[in-house]
Amino acid sequence: MTSKSERLKDEGSRLQVTAAGATAGLISRFVIAPLDVVKIRLQLQTHPLSDPLTHRDLHGGPIYKGTLPTIRHILRSEGLTGLWKGNVPAELLYVCHNAIQFASYRQATVFLHSTLGEGTIPPSAESFIAGAVAGGTATAATYPLDLLRTRFAAQGNDRVYANLREAVLRIGREEGFQGYFRGLGPGLAQIIPFMGVFFAVYETLRPHLTHLELPFSTGGALAGTIASVTAKSATFPLDLVRKRIQVQGPTRNQYVHKNIPEYRGTMSTARAIVQNEGFRGLYRGLTVSLIKAAPASAVTMWTYERALRFYISLGERSVL
Repeated sequence: MTSKSERLKDEGSRLQVTAAGATAGLISRFVIAPLDVVKIRLQLQTHPLSDPLTHRDLHGGPIYKGTLPTIRHILRSEGLTGLWKGNVPAELLYVCHNAIQFASYRQATVFLHSTLGEGTIPPSAESFIAGAVAGGTATAATYPLDLLRTRFAAQGNDRVYANLREAVLRIGREEGFQGYFRGLGPGLAQIIPFMGVFFAVYETLRPHLTHLELPFSTGGALAGTIASVTAKSATFPLDLVRKRIQVQGPTRNQYVHKNIPEYRGTMSTARAIVQNEGFRGLYRGLTVSLIKAAPASAVTMWTYERALRFYISLGERSVL
């Protein structure tokens, strides 16, 4: 019988796994970019959800109501390119993040096998630990790109940063090195359980669903979708807190939402949101986030599995 460690060796080299993860990130990001922009705009909106105002600006910023109305509003006021704002740093983020994440997940699994012995801990716990390590490593390594993605997506017609180079230089000059890592605390607090839950659910469901023949998807993609929706719902408030902290600093009042309050720590930000916007305020943008999670995870896992097989076949042909 083939052990899991042996199968890992057969599932591509470190370079092939990294390349497949990067390819999956590149393609999935472009597909879901408009939904990502909508999610960020909704997350940064701060008026109480019970506010009846729907047709006038709030302190110079638009009021968004729902996913489709937000898309229409952005198209009407900013054009089609408005739905892809921040796509350059986001593409870099997804490519680097996915490459590091998949490579780290594989290495963490190998490390657990070599250190604790295969079968010492349940497969779901092993997947949780490896996924948490992979998510935390990838998030910390690529966090400045995540911050840049958020700030560009938050820009309206009055651009805060003209281009990526200016943004990098201005943040360093005006906010210092720590400016690139605003919100890293809630980011890690969110991504570690998120990736842990994601990989635990994915690895649990994949063996049972992988042979399913679905009209527009595969069993593996379905497992990825269920895993992503589960993990996203459990950790969404920390994602929202991270977004609010990422736009802090000297440019805070220059984004499309002009009334973003000043926030500091993770817990104080969460308390302020609950006090001013109600508990539901922590879940702004959850609907579009879940809508985004399905195609993002399906495309990511579907592309990763096929890209990995492609790179493995290239390696085998080069040996022959």
